[in-house]
Amino acid sequence: MRLIETVSAAPPVKALVARLKLVKRKAFARGSEIGLIFSSIAIGLAAGAAVSGMSWVSRSMHSMIFGIGMSEWLSSSTIDNKLLVLLAPICGGILLGLFLYILSRKRKRQIVDPIEANALFGGRISLTDSVIVAVQNLISNGFGASVGLEAGYTQLSAGIGSKLGTKLRLRREDMRILVGCGAAGAIAAAFNAPLTGAFYAFELIIGTYSMVALAPVVISAIIATFVARALSGDSFLIEVGEIGIITPADYLPAILLGAICAGAGILIMQGVALVEELARKSSTPAFVRPAIGGIVVGLLAMVTPQVLSAGHGALHLNLDGGTPVHLLLGILLMKSLASAVSIGSGFRGGLFFASLFMGSLIGMIFAAPADYITSGSLTPTVLAVVGMSALAVAIIGGPLTMTFLALEITADFPITALVLAAVITSSVVVRTTFGYSFATWRFHLRGESIRSAHDVGWIRTLTVDKLMRADVKCARLGASLDEFREAFPLGSAKRVILLDDDERYAGIISLPDVYADEVEATKPRTQLADFIGHENDFLLPNMNAKQAAGIFDQSHAEALAVINNLIDRRVVGQLSEAHTLRRYSEELDRQRREAVGELQA
Repeated sequence: MRLIETVSAAPPVKALVARLKLVKRKAFARGSEIGLIFSSIAIGLAAGAAVSGMSWVSRSMHSMIFGIGMSEWLSSSTIDNKLLVLLAPICGGILLGLFLYILSRKRKRQIVDPIEANALFGGRISLTDSVIVAVQNLISNGFGASVGLEAGYTQLSAGIGSKLGTKLRLRREDMRILVGCGAAGAIAAAFNAPLTGAFYAFELIIGTYSMVALAPVVISAIIATFVARALSGDSFLIEVGEIGIITPADYLPAILLGAICAGAGILIMQGVALVEELARKSSTPAFVRPAIGGIVVGLLAMVTPQVLSAGHGALHLNLDGGTPVHLLLGILLMKSLASAVSIGSGFRGGLFFASLFMGSLIGMIFAAPADYITSGSLTPTVLAVVGMSALAVAIIGGPLTMTFLALEITADFPITALVLAAVITSSVVVRTTFGYSFATWRFHLRGESIRSAHDVGWIRTLTVDKLMRADVKCARLGASLDEFREAFPLGSAKRVILLDDDERYAGIISLPDVYADEVEATKPRTQLADFIGHENDFLLPNMNAKQAAGIFDQSHAEALAVINNLIDRRVVGQLSEAHTLRRYSEELDRQRREAVGELQA
């Protein structure tokens, strides 16, 4: 009997021990930077593998569809069959459209990208959605649409980071860091540039730099770079020619080139928006648009295959030099149009590498007039590097990200300083004249107000219905002053909300004012309507604390009624300005301390 009792008691004990071990692992990850570092190592391994895997699938598709070798880049290959070049993007558009049609029937919610996830949702991304984006990106790029794979890289890797954070039940700020680790690993692996990946995460995905995030993000970027090198060799390297000597006089043309790239970036972003607007106004179903976009891309590719895919091969092809300026200008115009049509018509992908390619073209085109500004010391290669960084900043954002990219692909400090001057110029011009990067511009077109990955989601969750008091004092607007004073003696409340005969909000009365008027006024007021205020000032339950604070400031009210909606105007609560500002300040301080690691789980 004892043996039976012992055996039957063993499974619960084992289950308890296993549960305790799981809790310890989760507590270790939540409570220390070492736990985050170990998590970032796992994310870096996954990101490097994901980038290498997606790159291999893309190149395999290029080889099978276009008949080129696995070692060839699509945008620099010679394809004699022009009909194949025309039909491939169209077939890709049809396949993607079918995918989108099936997806629209099964999934209604909007797919969240890493910037939006970190800004609004505390780093929570659906891994399933991330896989869907990666598949869409592979279809688009694999059939030759003028988009890069970086969007799929970062989405999938950030989704893996978010999934790991969810499994470990990490706090909001730690989740945001792991999403940044995924994105850092993806970009680092994609460009063989760990510093670029790390600062991409800091500037664009996390939205800020902190000591807590430094080690996990950098380690993830380094690990992902090593994994991608081991799996894919040197296929991600960007090679440039001789740099030459940089002189102080070279900074003037570099700054001018930065301003030109800023203007070009704004035109490209607005071009994407214009294509999307035209597609919407045409009433063409969303699943048909990629095929129509594929027709345009295919026609352009018949002129030159350099418009196809992201442009890795075309970048190296033109950096070798010897291409006349008028041909470079033609390639730039066609690539810009192909990219705008691809993104605007519904192909999935990003403009990261495409912006580098187009920026290099702008730099080499600028080389001819630059000779008249300087003594001719700036080579087309130098201006190509400056141009690719400056245009990428204009479209993608991240001045330091693009500066470190220039450093890591050239290993030259003088040109890095030159690039820094250009990217700062480009960034300032875009921010002051346009105000958005490509990602945040698309959020703006969707009606979102976010302009970076700074965590503002907590503001949206700190809503009026969570801050208000539901026990409010109400009175009828038609009541006499004597009845009102009898129902609300002095000191029973600070203010009373008035309702009309239909139980709708009519305004607020200050109780001390009613009693002060009886004693001090030379001509006392005779009805409640004489004391009423803020008839058209009120709050709605779904407003956040920041919106409420703005209404308080505008109405000069110490407290306002909360009504259910603008039609019924039923009073559901009351909120004071002091309480709103105090809770907002407390939450803001908590977020700040959590970001710098002062709060523990």
